[in-house]
Amino acid sequence: MSDLSNPKSWLLYALLACSLALNVVMLLNRTPSDEANEAPAVSAEIETAPAGTGAVTAAAAPDSAEDAAAQPAAAQPEPDSSPIAGWAILHAKVEQSLARTFQLAAGEDGDALASVFTRLFVWDLDLRRDMQAGDSVAVVWRKGADGLPEIAAGSLQSKRLGRTLTAYRWQAPDDRFPSFWHLDGTEAPLRLRDSPIENYEQITSLLKDRPTHKGMDFKTPVGTEVSAPLAGTVTRANWNWSANGNCVEIRYDDGVIAKFLHLSENRVAEGQRVSAGQLIALSGNTGHTTAPHLHYQLDRNDKTVDPLEYHGTLRRALKADQIAALQRDVADFERALDAPAG
Repeated sequence: MSDLSNPKSWLLYALLACSLALNVVMLLNRTPSDEANEAPAVSAEIETAPAGTGAVTAAAAPDSAEDAAAQPAAAQPEPDSSPIAGWAILHAKVEQSLARTFQLAAGEDGDALASVFTRLFVWDLDLRRDMQAGDSVAVVWRKGADGLPEIAAGSLQSKRLGRTLTAYRWQAPDDRFPSFWHLDGTEAPLRLRDSPIENYEQITSLLKDRPTHKGMDFKTPVGTEVSAPLAGTVTRANWNWSANGNCVEIRYDDGVIAKFLHLSENRVAEGQRVSAGQLIALSGNTGHTTAPHLHYQLDRNDKTVDPLEYHGTLRRALKADQIAALQRDVADFERALDAPAG
């Protein structure tokens, strides 16, 4: 214990008191500039969706998103008592590209949201080449339980097409999974004729999306049936397993080589003859992949062939009573897309 009668002790206490007083003065005079720097907020036209009925299942998130600089997170709507509480409405004018537009409007969710949105309208428009100044987008969306964006409805006003494209998430009565539909009852995404897989959630990658990706990806749960689109002969199975996982290769009778990758189970063997529509495998998540899907690739004379061009495509249409149900179920989302921005 210090001896207070000692002059050195008094000097020590005096110095401590002065230091404490100086710290108090500095704390009281502290300005905002002393705080850690923060990125400025990004302005976005986001509003809470109106009340109404919405029998809509949200869109599945993509397997990957384009790399871009992170932006501050967009505000999410507060839950309320309306049937579509928790959904946000975003309206934006196209800035440079769709990716840039959603980065500015949705912050850190922008890249993933743009990737999901692109899948709605890639069938009718080249979204990298055909976007023009003055085009605009609207989307009803929210974050899913996994933190990734889910879309209930979207629209794209295109000057090149001279019209507005719209698509709504809705599950047809006989379908295993929801899809996106136009209000006239036609399906937004195209489907392959003689497809290797009938039951899938979404096509998440096309040949034209990435020059390094040589196939078409069908997002579907593990164990979905995969069939031979055309008659042919099995030429290989389970080669390059670390990349392809379980896989099957078939030479169609016209000479085209078809590859089916990332399977959970093969149902055919090398040298076996298969007929069109025959079950050949079950889809999976094996090999170099980040989510369950079927990779379908076509090659002719060492050149990759676009499945859309090789097979041809079709666009499904609902029956009259189903169209009425679709329009009734998405009516509130339709009004949300049409509402003035801001």
